[in-house]
Amino acid sequence: MCSLELLKIDLKGFKEDQQILEYNLGDEFFGALDGSQLEHGALHVSVSIRKMTGFFELQFHTEGVVTVSCDRCLDDMEQPIEADNVLTVKLGDAYSDDDDTVTIDENEGILDLSWFIYEFIMLAIPIKHVHAPGKCNSAMTQKLEELSGAVRSGEEEAEAIDPR
Repeated sequence: MCSLELLKIDLKGFKEDQQILEYNLGDEFFGALDGSQLEHGALHVSVSIRKMTGFFELQFHTEGVVTVSCDRCLDDMEQPIEADNVLTVKLGDAYSDDDDTVTIDENEGILDLSWFIYEFIMLAIPIKHVHAPGKCNSAMTQKLEELSGAVRSGEEEAEAIDPR
């Protein structure tokens, strides 16, 4: 099981002006998250943290693949992911999440990156995911064409009966 503790960073104790953190995330990462829609993937995430006056700027670069279902044949397919995201974090009285600015309790000073990384991955997945032409499950594609043809012929019959 992947420990999400590695993705928790102590901003309050941050000494350097800039630091880069590297993470290799796999199936264990998705399994450890509550409510994850993804189960499989292999991703490399690089997080550049810059300490500014009054806030922190985190730049995420994510590369790799995740496994999603093809919308056409429902077989699993690998979806390449490449994304760059920015998150601004400041220390304050209580936790709040507004647009691209997150405020964390300055007494605690701990930021959990796991859910932010997961959201950035989900946003990088295209709405429509379909195998390359000719790569879909041929049996499923054939069945889809048969059923689509039956629906079309039923529409044509309805049009022929329509008294207008």
